[in-house]
Amino acid sequence: MRWIGTGLVLSLWMGAIAAFAQEYPAISEGRRIEMLRHPTKRPVRMVLDTDTYNEIDDQFAVVYALISPELDVQAVYAAPFHNNRSTGPGDGMEKSYEEILRILSKLDRSSEGFAFKGSTRYLTDLKKPERSPAVADLIERAKKSSPDDPLYVVPVGAITNVSNAILIEPSIVRNIVVVWLGGNGHHWPHQREFNYMQDLKASRVVFDCGVPLVQLPCTPIVTHFTTTVPEMERYVGGRGAIGDYLLDIFKDYHKDHFAWSKVLWDMTAVAWVVNDRWLPSDLVHSPIVTDNYTFSFDNSRHLIRAVNFVHRDPIFRDFFTKLDARAKN
Repeated sequence: MRWIGTGLVLSLWMGAIAAFAQEYPAISEGRRIEMLRHPTKRPVRMVLDTDTYNEIDDQFAVVYALISPELDVQAVYAAPFHNNRSTGPGDGMEKSYEEILRILSKLDRSSEGFAFKGSTRYLTDLKKPERSPAVADLIERAKKSSPDDPLYVVPVGAITNVSNAILIEPSIVRNIVVVWLGGNGHHWPHQREFNYMQDLKASRVVFDCGVPLVQLPCTPIVTHFTTTVPEMERYVGGRGAIGDYLLDIFKDYHKDHFAWSKVLWDMTAVAWVVNDRWLPSDLVHSPIVTDNYTFSFDNSRHLIRAVNFVHRDPIFRDFFTKLDARAKN
């Protein structure tokens, strides 16, 4: 018999308890695998869930989604966040909502029936999920979808809104595909990644519930999706009000631009929906979310899709081309 540390045993045990504490609708593995194939029907119906004011990558992701003809973005949800740009998750959500409105105005898009406020707090009790306007809209749209024509849900922040929706109406897991930028690589030493660790219970829900899930791990996969001030000046600045805005927030994010590059994390989740060949992936067993911000593994668990590499250049080429074309029209 091999003896292992009591801390690890406790963590695994608590993770196992959490995995069975909530009942979710069953999805056959064959159906789940089919839903995890890249969508062929165009444009792809999707909603974007974003902590837009958290830093600057969300703004690029929102714009990329809205200018991509391959996508039919039906709604944008404001997600909570808490860092030095907010006083708490609720304040972060409100600031994200305001940032969404700013972006839409620069794109001449109406926010009416399109932009929705999300959760004001992180998930603390699985029996008391928060029904925000974003959650209510997601449930309504998911109910009108089907396994053969799923709604693609693209969260690029804490996954609170999505998990609240699943807890309130578990049946929607059959009608949606979640494409989440969150967590680190499955064999990275820890999962203390911003989106994942902000709301551990919400992260556990999405890995446990069986929803068709495409995960884009941050470290060490998406970390190299970087760009620089010279590239932004050359291909983004001067492309209308939105191009100038994106360039301004990019340059303002860091004062010393010498030998500096910035990861635009969230664009990659949108890019997977546009063209999965840019982000190769594997079908893997859904990891167990432990309480000490690590993953444990059980090969009897359901499958998810995990991105294993990012081809940077074609994604930026696609974005720059679309932004330039929009500015010329």
